[in-house]
Formats: sequence, structure tokens, C-alpha cells
Amino acid sequence: MLLMSFVEMSQATQGDLWFLDSGCSNHMSGNKAAFCEIDESFRETVKLGNNTKMSVLGKGRVRLLLNGNSFVITEVFYVPELKNSLLSIWQLQERGFEILFKTGKCHIYHPQKGLVIQFEMTANRMFLLLANTQHTKEKITCFQTTTSNMAHLWHCRYGHLSHKGLKLLQAKNMIHGLPKLPASTVTCTACILGKQHRRPISRRSTWRATQRLQLIHADICGPISPISNSKKRYSLCFIDDFSRKAWIYFLSEKSAALNMFKCFKKHVENETCLSIKCLRTDRGGNLMDKSLMIFANNMVLRDS
Repeated sequence: MLLMSFVEMSQATQGDLWFLDSGCSNHMSGNKAAFCEIDESFRETVKLGNNTKMSVLGKGRVRLLLNGNSFVITEVFYVPELKNSLLSIWQLQERGFEILFKTGKCHIYHPQKGLVIQFEMTANRMFLLLANTQHTKEKITCFQTTTSNMAHLWHCRYGHLSHKGLKLLQAKNMIHGLPKLPASTVTCTACILGKQHRRPISRRSTWRATQRLQLIHADICGPISPISNSKKRYSLCFIDDFSRKAWIYFLSEKSAALNMFKCFKKHVENETCLSIKCLRTDRGGNLMDKSLMIFANNMVLRDS
């Protein structure tokens, strides 16, 4: 009577009630509809407290909704003769749950989610867990594709194989179940993009300087190991685009590139009576020093 009155007040079915049992070695339920997955080939027997035995006709999983969270209880025995569902305290602890009984309440803690649920002891000193059981079983869905152009479909299935290759597979019976395919009327954009070629890079420059110091190429190399006898670890190279004449300077630190460029600029401009118009680098970190770039920009502005 206590059980029935509790069910009526909670507006729940008896299958949604689970008795927390410390003497139960396994989760058990007699409600087959509560299982979302069940292996009915499993057979076992369980022994009750009055020394009677019941047959286990399956084992599976039950999904319970507690406080908006879904929990799957595994290794649940299906015992048709059992009138009430039982939750094994020991099996919960094996799964990592912590159970605390205090001041007439039961608290169940999940190792990651914390407190899952708490409920009070009933008048007959029983702990009843009221949960919403998801009775619907998991459905296995198979998705099938349909297309009006079978030739293009098989072209994609075989890694964008050509129509000639598909005909060869079909003619020599190399693939079982491959139908006779007409020529595809669909243009495969993936094949077009995949077969595009990059235009060749010209080995000759499309533009050359027409006078000395009109364009200077600069690059720095290093650090070089082992260092020289004079403790130099970097080499700074300047090449005139018009004459192809090269100047190489050796540096102890790459931060000295600005001072060395000033010396180079003064030297070549005095020698040729011309001024450097443009300095070109590969935009590498070695030469992209802020002070060097400011000096080069001011130089260009003065010349213009």
C-alpha cells in the first residue's frame, strides 16, 4: 500500500521506480520496455533473500532521465518475475558513483557531473529513485543516396575515375554489381580544379634596371657556424641589378646591417656619382629591421 500510494502521488508508473538495494549484486528490472538495448541470449539465475531463485532472460542497458540529464545504466539483468526494479549500490560504486546517506536522505554523486540526484527515505524506510525511463529503443538508420545520373555517381565512388576506366572495369567484370553506364552528362568541377596547371614561372626577369644603382638587391645570410677568426657570423650581400656587380660585407651581428648599408650607400654613390633609387629584399626577418626600413623610405623620399 505504501508503494502504491507513493506511485499515485508521483503520477509515475511502477517501472519508473527503482529501489536502492545494498544487498543486490546486479541492477535488475522486470520491465522489458524500460530497456533501450537488450541481449536476450544472456541466461543466468539470481538468488533472492528468501533463498528462492529467479531466471535472468537477458541483459542490457536502461536510459534514465534525472534532473534533465540522461544516464545509461549498463549490465542490467532482465528478470521477468521481478515485480520491482532494483539498483545495486555496489554496482553503482564500481562505476565511480559515490553514495552518501545522511539525515534520512540519499545523495548520489557522479565523478564528473557532481551531485546527480538526492531523495528522501520513505515511511517504510526505503529509498526509492523516481526517474523518467526512455522506453524507446535506439533505431538504426541506413541512409541511401539517389541520383538521376548513375555515371557521375560511380565516377565519384571510384575516386573520380574516368568514364573510360569505368567501362574497362565493367567490360572485364573486375567489379561485381557495376552496371553498364552511359557517358556522363555532368561536368565534374572537382576534376577540372584538380587538373589545373600553374603557369610556369619565368626564369628571366620581366624588368631590368636601365642604369647603375637604379635597383639594388640585398640579402643577409647567417648565423654561420663556425664563426670566422674575426668573430663574424653574418654576410650581407648587395647586387646592382644593371651591372650585376656584387658587394659582400661580414657582420658580427645582424643589427649592424643598417650601419653597413649606410657605408655601402656612401661608397657606391661617391664612386658612380649616382644615387640609389630602390632597395629590394626578400622581406625576410633578417633585413626587415625597423630602423633600416625607415632609413630606406626616407632615402627614397629625398631622391624623389
